[in-house]
Amino acid sequence: MNSPSLPLDAPAPDPWEELVTAALLGTDRRTPPGCPPGQEAPAALLDRAAVETVRRRAGLRPARAADRPRPAPEDARPALPPAAARRLALLLADRPGAGGGGRRGSAPDLMELLPQWLAAANERGFAPPPQSLPALLDAARGRTDLRPAALTFAGPRAVWLARLNPDWRFALRTAPGGGTALPPLEDAAQVGQLWQEGLFAERVALLAAIRAREPSAARELLTTTWATERAEDRLMFLDSLRTGLGPRDEPFLEQALGDRSRNVRATAAELLSALPGSALAARMAVRAGACVAVDHTGEAPALTVEAPHECDAAMERDGVVAKAPPGRGERSWWFGQLVEAAPLDTWARRLGGRSPEEIVALPVADDWQGELHAAWCRAAVRQRDAAWARALLGSPAAPEAGGPGAVSLAERAKLLATLNAGERSEWVAGFIATHGLSEAFQLLGVCAVPWSGPLGRAVVDALNNARDAGSYPWSFSGVMGLAERCLDPSEAARLDGLLSISDEPEDASPGATGYWAESFQRLVTTLRLRATMIAELDGREPPRG
Repeated sequence: MNSPSLPLDAPAPDPWEELVTAALLGTDRRTPPGCPPGQEAPAALLDRAAVETVRRRAGLRPARAADRPRPAPEDARPALPPAAARRLALLLADRPGAGGGGRRGSAPDLMELLPQWLAAANERGFAPPPQSLPALLDAARGRTDLRPAALTFAGPRAVWLARLNPDWRFALRTAPGGGTALPPLEDAAQVGQLWQEGLFAERVALLAAIRAREPSAARELLTTTWATERAEDRLMFLDSLRTGLGPRDEPFLEQALGDRSRNVRATAAELLSALPGSALAARMAVRAGACVAVDHTGEAPALTVEAPHECDAAMERDGVVAKAPPGRGERSWWFGQLVEAAPLDTWARRLGGRSPEEIVALPVADDWQGELHAAWCRAAVRQRDAAWARALLGSPAAPEAGGPGAVSLAERAKLLATLNAGERSEWVAGFIATHGLSEAFQLLGVCAVPWSGPLGRAVVDALNNARDAGSYPWSFSGVMGLAERCLDPSEAARLDGLLSISDEPEDASPGATGYWAESFQRLVTTLRLRATMIAELDGREPPRG
């Protein structure tokens, strides 16, 4: 039977496709077109493929040229002083062994100084040298903690570059509004158009800008589209109401308590509980107050706790999560949430007009003290109540390093964050003077930089005492690293006396004395380098030392 002939108007077989088919099947099963069968077929196939490749490339029609990118936007900020520009290049440059392990030696860690340099440059309003932008964006790509300061310093050209290089695309997400300029907030038409039609990042940036300027206007803008927003978007928009939160937000937040999304409901409840005069706060005060009472039947007054026996629908609507985490009792889980959400001034009224210090000092029956005090800690942090934070922290010189109420280092650090910078530093300095540095690392992290004089001296004295005691030096490397970044550079001259290598105590770790001397040398060198960096940014002569 004869094979059917091709229609006269059928396209001719593509030689390249036929060559590819022969290569896939093998020349012993399919002879390439124009090639003799037999042992010479494989070589002939490759020769034909080479000729066909050249023919295809020669016949390729050039594509339309892509549009040239628009010029980078201007950066009107003043240029860095020359010495500061050279310093930036050094900080961004790759250094041999920067990623290696082992001992650090006495040289400063330049990459750890980069965040401080960027913060200082941003405070002074400088623009970066254009040639430094690629290295700056590469550094920010590898360190998320660096991105806010790096993108602020990089300015509008960072977004322009990010649109041309996928590796820097994070700048489009991190920069407010993806680098898009917001319309004048007085122009209602433009604001409304961007809110209705803009990208999510643009809308978040717009809402945040309006909220910072006029909280009620931002809330009213949000209500216009609230019902049609996606749950994850509603959550992000609702979180923006933390800025300027006030009593006028309560009706909107009460409405959000009935939202379809559990996360939205929980965020709305959290915001309402931060408003002591809200209806939710009042409801939580009644619930929490019913659980705690003063027992006068013993030798001294004591607190008794009767945790709730159920989590009803009204409690869930007000943000109480019914299901306890694994390993946690349901009643204690519900009780902790009620106390955390209740206004702290509830307890003075409920517990006989006592002050926060007097309330925290009361014994708590039946092992409920840890749960009750931990909930009070969370409430003090949420409500930014410095008086309760002081009561729960207690005296830094108290024998118990955990304080009367704080049950963990993390909670102590959060409580300290509610105090002003001076009081915070004073408390941590007293803590270190009494308890040393073994539990101070997390507390030091919430102190203002540069450290105050008393705090800096307390840290250096504690490090020196640890060295003299022959302590294992590597266990203090984290605090030493913090000191390099946070001590006031003016302290460098006072530290010169710590650079000598003293006799090693008999019970010291092998090599500890040399390590301590090396660490103190690095500390002094780093402080002097930081002082030089500031002088360069200010256009002054570096200090001599």
